Amino acid sequence: MVAGKTTEPGSPWAPFRHRAFAVLWLATVISNVGTWMHDVASGWLMTSLSPSPLMVALVQAATSAPVFLFALAAGALADLTSRRRLLMTATVLLFINTLALAILVTAGKITPWLLLLFTFLNGAGAAFVAPAWQAIVPQLVPRASLQSAIALNGVGINISRAIGPALAGAIIAAIGIAWPFLINALSFLVVVAALRWWTPPPSVPGDLPAERFFSAMRAGVRYVRASRAMRSTLIRAVAFFLFVSAFWALLPLVARQELNGGPQLYGFILGAVGVGAVAGAMWLPTLTKKFSPDHLVAMGTLGTALVLAVLALVKRPDAVIAASLLAGACWITVLSRLNVSAQLALPDWVRARGLSIFITIFFGAMTLGSIVWGQVATRLGIPTTQLIAAAGAIFAALLSWRFKLLQGDALDHSPSGYWPQPLVAEDIALDRGPVMVTVEYQIDPSDTAPFVDAIRPLKASRERHGAYAWGLFEDVAIPGRMLEYFIEESWVAHLRHHQRTSVLDSEIQQRVLQYQRPGTAPIVIHRLAPDPSRRAVRNNACADGTLK
Repeated sequence: MVAGKTTEPGSPWAPFRHRAFAVLWLATVISNVGTWMHDVASGWLMTSLSPSPLMVALVQAATSAPVFLFALAAGALADLTSRRRLLMTATVLLFINTLALAILVTAGKITPWLLLLFTFLNGAGAAFVAPAWQAIVPQLVPRASLQSAIALNGVGINISRAIGPALAGAIIAAIGIAWPFLINALSFLVVVAALRWWTPPPSVPGDLPAERFFSAMRAGVRYVRASRAMRSTLIRAVAFFLFVSAFWALLPLVARQELNGGPQLYGFILGAVGVGAVAGAMWLPTLTKKFSPDHLVAMGTLGTALVLAVLALVKRPDAVIAASLLAGACWITVLSRLNVSAQLALPDWVRARGLSIFITIFFGAMTLGSIVWGQVATRLGIPTTQLIAAAGAIFAALLSWRFKLLQGDALDHSPSGYWPQPLVAEDIALDRGPVMVTVEYQIDPSDTAPFVDAIRPLKASRERHGAYAWGLFEDVAIPGRMLEYFIEESWVAHLRHHQRTSVLDSEIQQRVLQYQRPGTAPIVIHRLAPDPSRRAVRNNACADGTLK
């Protein structure tokens, strides 16, 4: 079912009424169990191959860095091509890469740098999966169930986090470290089968050519940069993930060096994180009725700082496992609120690109944090590093508090059809540009101040849809005559702007038009940069009656 205005009961389980969501959710849980087994085996294998804090932290960095590098390109591909086909291709490549790693580990040919290479390649595959996977969620459930679907995806990840690590620890201890990699490879085939079964809703064919790849990337960046809701979400994400990455990057060393444990203890600790996250997700519907998203993120940050302090000061396995339960609950609380905030800030045409930027920031902060905390731990020790990260998380939360979440909750991004097609004297080449659009308003001079206040949000609206320059001028000869202009890179980009103008954009424009003088209408003029080659052809035609 395509996301729409359908209302459903507020049950957190409502998305499971939609078969496509249920099937794909189950497939991802199975695959994520394999992924968590893989991650545990990678971290533990590195502690055997090279036990320095920096090398162990680089495993986390090698997982995160490819997503930081490739997610925006992956988001553009997901918006321009079939998301289902992209997901299937990337998943098959992940299967091949993981199977090759399992064979090398079995043969005893793996080295620290080879392990980092395969980890990097797996991260690259995840980079191309993540934006497309998140972008199809609104295709699986109605809008009324979107928040529940996102929360259930988090539950699925953490159910697998509860099962995978403990299972990996037991398997490593019983039959060897190569088996988690092999199981993960086979789990990717489950996802491929589910995607082959799923039939996405038919897309509405457009009358304009598909966007070019790099233009699509630029459009995604422009939209996010001009969206206050997305900017606030990204700032809050950096403030959290940059410091919380210390928990994930140093956890293998906490289990092995600080607690003198083995793979089973490490698996139990990660399993406790998963159990805590599932419990946290079950409480989320109740908590969201009592607390705002901003307060929930603040509570999750404070709880995570407490976890880091416990890991630094208490050297008992039972205390670390208990703290990990709290870490999981805090993680799912913060991550789900940030994800929902990003989803609701984006229209469908740029959803994968916008989410890819969110994912880029997420993994970029995790990558940078892992490298930094690994270096700090090498110099100052693990406990001191964890205390520094805990203090930094609280300080960053205080600094970023003014950037509020879920600003897009009440925004309607559906196309409005508000703009009529521009009038043209002749056919215009789609790639011709740049295009300058001017809008002349006639207002009462006494309304100048409120008019300027009303039109200011229109600047961000134009920029979200591709304008790279905007301005407002007042006629010095005629009081009350205002001229707005904005510039876009090509004629086809402007036509896409016409198609994508949303209900939100039309509401902003209506607030501007309330100051237009009665009996008058704004004058809209489209201008193109001159085309010298066309002028030369016309001159030749006038000279001898023929075209040369």
